[in-house]
Amino acid sequence: MKILHWGDGSVWGDPNLRWGNPSYRLEPGDPGYVPWPPTTQTKPKRRRSNMRRNPWWPVRVGDQVTCLGNFRTKLPGYATPLGLAAGVVTAAVADCDWLIYVLSEWLPTVRTFSEACTNATIDAQSGDGTTVLSLPTFTPPAGGTPVDTGALNRVFDLVQTIKDSAGYTEAIGQDLGIIGSEKGAPDFTTFGPVLKITRAPAGVTVGWDWQAKRDFLDMIELQVDRGNGWELLAFDTTPGYNDTAPIPATPTKWKYRGIYRVGDQRVGQWSAEVSVNVGG
Repeated sequence: MKILHWGDGSVWGDPNLRWGNPSYRLEPGDPGYVPWPPTTQTKPKRRRSNMRRNPWWPVRVGDQVTCLGNFRTKLPGYATPLGLAAGVVTAAVADCDWLIYVLSEWLPTVRTFSEACTNATIDAQSGDGTTVLSLPTFTPPAGGTPVDTGALNRVFDLVQTIKDSAGYTEAIGQDLGIIGSEKGAPDFTTFGPVLKITRAPAGVTVGWDWQAKRDFLDMIELQVDRGNGWELLAFDTTPGYNDTAPIPATPTKWKYRGIYRVGDQRVGQWSAEVSVNVGG
């Protein structure tokens, strides 16, 4: 186990944290340790995404819900000047309704259920032994009328149709919320952190920065491989992280990688792996 210190990268929700005096984190090999988040050295096959980059589309889920709600509410009022058929507007509103349900109601419920499952896993392994464990069951929130997959892509297509319309004006675009800011969001199909590793007397410094996209990012997730596979190192919000793990007596290689996060979701691509020789 490892004693916790303020600013060491520990976050609420880590199933291996134990709060007390002192507070500590369970490590691999400790009784009750739960691997989190699950990672492997083999990169998973990435599911192809056909979603195009749209500078007007927000990065944060809460902002996306607000954007969809505004677009859904105001679109019918512009059907005539934009030359949109009633069926097109109805279908777009249905797409927005479904996306709003998935993002604002279904997804938070799934995350809460996932946390309950993690807690149940901990209780199953290291509970006090006085009660029979009752496993949580998932109940989706009421509401939401499903539509065909690809709803957001259809919204993007409609926005492009609207902007190509003879009746389109910048005022309409502003009101519908489909004009991007001058400081555009990163293209997450290619965007990822760049790490620079330096040795220091007290350990290893993992250098990183926001690459001028701080407004669209919340933190970076750093992982380390000390010879036993990738594991969580820290969720860091201040560029430049000091890895103070004890340097081994024998020479070995440590590898690092990182990925940006918005809230509790990874965004963009993993950084290139960087390594440093330590010990000896």
